[in-house]
Order: sequence, then structure tokens, then C-alpha cells
Amino acid sequence: QVQLVESGGGLVQAGGSLRLSCAASGRTFSSYAMGWFRQAPGKEREFVAAITWSVGRTYYTDSVKGRFTISRDNAKNTVYLQMNSLKPEDTAVYYCAAGLNLGGNIYISDNYAYWGQGTQVTVSS
Repeated sequence: QVQLVESGGGLVQAGGSLRLSCAASGRTFSSYAMGWFRQAPGKEREFVAAITWSVGRTYYTDSVKGRFTISRDNAKNTVYLQMNSLKPEDTAVYYCAAGLNLGGNIYISDNYAYWGQGTQVTVSS
């Protein structure tokens, strides 16, 4: 049974940093892409960043480029999202997700088969 467990959310002032973690278990993820999505109140879930487990290729939405960094630790089966220079508009529930052989569909949430429970990130102004 696949499990994705996020941690690391919290309350931070604008300009601060947080690191989210996503611990994955239940299968071999070498052919998977791992993504981070977020959903703010009243808004649709949106893509934030993704990484391919095998080669570590990364993808980002434009609004977080230069501020967020996604990475993975193969030994720990864990994916991280380092978030720097946080802004109030980054406030949302952040979800970790896993999808198989996504290719160009890596940005689309519907293509991810497994999801974590989410972790709240709140950035105060």
C-alpha cells in the first residue's frame, strides 16, 4: 500500500523559509515522478514543483522559480520542497503526489495516482 506522508508545514512571516518533506513507502518509485501541489481557500489545486525519481529532473511553476527547490533523497525515499522568500500568496495546503511515467503530463494533478494528506503553510504579511 502506497503511503505519502507530508510534514514541515507551519506559520512563517513573509520572507521566511520552510522545508516540506514527503516520506514515500509501499513500492519502488524509480519510475515515478513526485510532485508538490497546493490549494488555497477558494482556489483550485495548482502545480508547484515536481522531480523525476530516477534522474532528478525538476520542474517548477513560474511563480516559485528561484525561491523553491525540490529535491529527493533516494536512500530515505523522501522528497523535499525547500521554500525560501515566502510570500503571503504562498499560503495554502501543500500536497505531495506520486505519478508513474508522466512525461509531459507532469504538471497535471489528475495524472498523479497517489496523494498525501496535505500540510498547511501559512505566510503572514
